[in-house]
Amino acid sequence: MNAPAVSSELPSEPHVMQTYGRLPIALSHGQGCWVWDVKGRRYLDGLGGIAVNTLGHAHPRLVPALQEQVAKLIHTSNYYHVPLQEELAAKLCELSGLDVAFFCNSGLEANEAALKIARKFGHDRGNHKPEVMVFEGAFHGRSIATLSATANPKIHAGFGPLVAGFVRVPLNNIEAVRAALAAHPQITAVFLETIQGEGGVNPARIEFLQALRQVCDEHDILLMLDEVQCGIGRTGKWFAHQWAGIQPDVMPLAKGLGSGVPIGAVVCGPRAAKVMQPGNHGTTFGGNPLAMRAGVETLKIMSEDGLLANAEKVGAELKAALQAGLAGVAGVKEVRGQGLMLGIELDRPCGVLLGRAAEAGLMISVTADKVVRLVPALILNSDEAAQIAALLVPLIKTFLSEPTP
Repeated sequence: MNAPAVSSELPSEPHVMQTYGRLPIALSHGQGCWVWDVKGRRYLDGLGGIAVNTLGHAHPRLVPALQEQVAKLIHTSNYYHVPLQEELAAKLCELSGLDVAFFCNSGLEANEAALKIARKFGHDRGNHKPEVMVFEGAFHGRSIATLSATANPKIHAGFGPLVAGFVRVPLNNIEAVRAALAAHPQITAVFLETIQGEGGVNPARIEFLQALRQVCDEHDILLMLDEVQCGIGRTGKWFAHQWAGIQPDVMPLAKGLGSGVPIGAVVCGPRAAKVMQPGNHGTTFGGNPLAMRAGVETLKIMSEDGLLANAEKVGAELKAALQAGLAGVAGVKEVRGQGLMLGIELDRPCGVLLGRAAEAGLMISVTADKVVRLVPALILNSDEAAQIAALLVPLIKTFLSEPTP
């Protein structure tokens, strides 16, 4: 693959609010795990729209299904029944073992709904100042409530005062959880990402998740697992917590559920299924026919094409290739993650690698300042995984060989 040179000239966007530090690339189209920019340069997509493009780009079965749906109905209203909502909800309940689903438009909205469920769960039991336990390294969104649940002080800056009612503890420390519950009897839910994404691809350990389930049962509080980024087959199971053999009470989903069409969902088990009643929550766009069709078709194609097994197999190959290529390299702290959600932690900030990877024809992410994140489409094949490693390893080696600023 020829390595395209990235122009230093930024596209002009005088009317777009400057909320993103963009690379000087404008994309034109994609096919599978590859994308092309408007200048005809090709890139291997190791980012997948930040874990969104489950089926890659221009999937030959998803595209006609969405075209058919657009020609029928895009949006109606939740005043009326949307039959595809029940179809998608039933499938999510079947896959998760949970009971009901609420549909919205994004991971932020799914997490916001989960927090409302946690509060109302407390209020319904006479707890009028309910608190939610959250974790160091967490990222749950950028609304005021989800931002308050998030741990990153950079994201907090300039948006205070934050919403009260959150108790923060270290991840993977069950004794800290027990101590916080003893000190804060008004905690009504424990809320965490099964694998922290923006926090640096940090997994909650299996034994920790199992202990959390036990603790939440002991205290009769909600276990809420944010699977927005790590769910929908990314780790090789439908939901990352299934590796621990547990079920949450509340599970926010989004990102990969619609293969690029905006969609979010909150799936609830028996303890939380009836907390929300008519009038307690809602959304204009959530659950519209187009988004529901995208979700239904995504799950169907994933099942029929064996994409969970593919994510586990190819993800393991990619992880092994990265570990082998970076073994013994000074400055590489860890290659971690599961399936096609992988992080390479370095000992220094490495944001410069985004541009360098693009120049080499590879799309990646850098999160938590020091972690290279790979979350490609679940259709990634072994050859493409090998190409990602072959492009990325020398970039990281070169970067780490340079003097620290």
